Amino acid sequence: MNKTTTPATVPPAEAPAPLKSAPSRPEPRPERSTGSRIGELVQRQGVLAVLLTVILIASFIYPTFASLDNARGVTVQASFLAIVALGMTLVIITGGIDLSVGSVFALGGVLAAWASPWGFFAALLVPLVVCGAIGLVNGLLIARANMAPFIVTLASLLAARGMLLAFTDEGATTYLVPKDSAFAELGQGSVWGFGYPILIALALFGAGGLLLQRTSFGQTLFAVGGSSDAATLMGLPVARTKILVYTLSGLLAGLAGALNAARLSSGVTIVGVGMELDAISAVVIGGTLLIGGAGSISGTLWGVLLLAVIQNLINQIGSLNSSYQSVVSGGFLIVVVVAQRYLARSRRTT
Repeated sequence: MNKTTTPATVPPAEAPAPLKSAPSRPEPRPERSTGSRIGELVQRQGVLAVLLTVILIASFIYPTFASLDNARGVTVQASFLAIVALGMTLVIITGGIDLSVGSVFALGGVLAAWASPWGFFAALLVPLVVCGAIGLVNGLLIARANMAPFIVTLASLLAARGMLLAFTDEGATTYLVPKDSAFAELGQGSVWGFGYPILIALALFGAGGLLLQRTSFGQTLFAVGGSSDAATLMGLPVARTKILVYTLSGLLAGLAGALNAARLSSGVTIVGVGMELDAISAVVIGGTLLIGGAGSISGTLWGVLLLAVIQNLINQIGSLNSSYQSVVSGGFLIVVVVAQRYLARSRRTT
C-alpha cells in the first residue's frame, strides 16, 4: 500500500523591512540673482540716493541752500504737490491715470476761499465735497462704464477748469480768506518752525503707507494694477477699488487746493496748470510703474522732494529761469522710465 507523503510546508520568506525614508524637507526657494536684488533696490530707493546726492552737492556749492529757512520754504511749497501726488500714486498703482487733479486743485482753492467767511469747517467741507464728487464721477465712469481713464479724467480737467472760470467770472473775481481766521492759520501757522501743510502732508503719507502695505485694500490695489481680469477671478472688488482710488484722488487734490488758498489768503484761479504732469512725474520718478501693479508711497515723497529741490537749486543759480525745471524734470523722467523697462526685462529673464 502506497503511503502518501505530504510535502513539508516551506515557511514564507519574510518581506524585507521597508526602508525608512528621510524626513521630507521643503524645497528651498530659488535664490534671486544679485542683479535682480540690485534692480529692486534701485527701483525702490534709487530716487532717495539721487535726492541726497543733489542736496549734498547743492549745499557745498551754495551755502544758503542748506539753511533752515530755505529748507522750510522748500518743504512747505512741496507739501501741496505731495498731497496731490499721494492720490495719484494710488491711481497709478491700479493701472489708471488722473489728469484732472490740477484743475481740481485750483477749484478746491477757490471754493475754500469762497466758503471761508462761514467758518473753518465750511472752508474745508465745501471743497472736499465738490472735489470728492468729481473724483467719484471719474471712478464710476471708469469702473462701471469701462471708459478709458485718460479720456474720462481729461474731460474732468476741462469741466473743473470751466467750473472754476464760471464761478469767478473768468478770473475777474477773487475770493479772499479773512485775516487772522482759523482757516488762514491752517495754511500759515507752524509748529516748531514747520508749517501745518508740512505736518498734514507727512501725516497723510504715513497713513497712505500703512494703507498700502498693511491692509487688504492696499494689496487689492496691487492685484488690480497687476491684472484686473485676474483680480476679478480671485473675487476681489475691482470696480469698488477703482471708484475709491479716484474718489481719494479728488479729495486729496481738493484738500491741497484748500491748504494752498489758506496759505495765500485767497483763491487764485491761475494755479494748478500743469500740476497733474508734475504729480505724475514725481510718482514715476519715485519708482511707481506707469503700467500699474508696483509702487511705493515713500518713493513718491522722495520724487516730490527731488523736483522741489531742483526748482530751488535753479532759483539759487539765479541766471536760469523756472522753465529749466521742466527740462531737468523731463530728463529725469526719461531716465527713470528707461531704467524701469530695463529692470522689468531683467527680472523676467532671471
